[in-house]
Amino acid sequence: MASQMELAELELVDREHPNSQTVAVLEAPYDISIAYAKIPKPNRDEICIQIKYVGICGSDLETYRGSRKPEYLSMPTRLGHEVSGIVCEVGENVKGLQIGDKVACRYVWGAFAEYIVCKPFNVIKLPLSFPMKEISLIEVLPGIIHTAELAEITENKNVLIMGQGVSGLIMTQVISLYNPKNLVVTDLNIKKLKLAQSYGATHTFKIPNEYTSTMDIVGEVFPEGFDIVIPCLLDGDGMVDAIDTVAFSGKIVMYGCIGICNKSIDFFKVHRKRINIYSTEPRTDNQMRKYFHEGVQLVLDGLINTSEMVTNIFSLADLKKAFELRDNKNDKEAIHVLIDCDMKNKKEF
Repeated sequence: MASQMELAELELVDREHPNSQTVAVLEAPYDISIAYAKIPKPNRDEICIQIKYVGICGSDLETYRGSRKPEYLSMPTRLGHEVSGIVCEVGENVKGLQIGDKVACRYVWGAFAEYIVCKPFNVIKLPLSFPMKEISLIEVLPGIIHTAELAEITENKNVLIMGQGVSGLIMTQVISLYNPKNLVVTDLNIKKLKLAQSYGATHTFKIPNEYTSTMDIVGEVFPEGFDIVIPCLLDGDGMVDAIDTVAFSGKIVMYGCIGICNKSIDFFKVHRKRINIYSTEPRTDNQMRKYFHEGVQLVLDGLINTSEMVTNIFSLADLKKAFELRDNKNDKEAIHVLIDCDMKNKKEF
């Protein structure tokens, strides 16, 4: 499913080469730099996308920090996968997509660049009127919609969403459409909690710091815990807290907390509380495409807001500064950080 532009596939060139593009390369944790490579050519079954904006995802941040090392990732590498762009070249076997189409991408890596090549499977076409700045967050919707389905939410269920980062805020919007009895969200940041309240959260709780037990904060109001807990945090350590917050015979749907866990998980507690734990991501290509289309429709129908979370935009040349901001745990303002990859033509689509 994934389409990753491996570093070995790049043909690095001088900056002045007539067919060069700007690309970002992560040499080692915290060491991200700009290089120049030939613009890729699509084969008969591929398309080339001129990239406009790419969001810095939590998975990009984890890799930047050196805390995310999936089996397909090696150093040096290329990051970036929350893409909004324009189809600029189409392979002769590709039907339906045309030059000039606005697209969102999914399952691509290496998109902190001016151009990327991928399969038609990896993109979804959007109306030409759709603002480019609001496209990149569509990438997270298939996994979020799948999370909501796995949760099996009904009107008598209490739901907790842990974390109101970019994905957490979109998760709150989607889960609110299922009308749970209570939709409770937690975060370290008051600004994000205020957004969550406007998106349908019935209760918001500020967590003083990342070491605080969630039940110490919410337990007075919800002493029995929650029927459904959805962690939207980066670190795997959050699973220990999630297990403490879930009610007897409750369910944890792991949208987040898939990073490294440095704490001990009490599996007897999981057994004793009869907890069901689900991992989330569409299981098949057909599922992913279905959720991709559903996500786009939710945005087009005005039910999901992808614009209010965009707080910062950096040029591709300033990518290092953007990652430093995204990595700053003391910053209270930044939510969704976009990279403007249009280095040659600054005209807004």
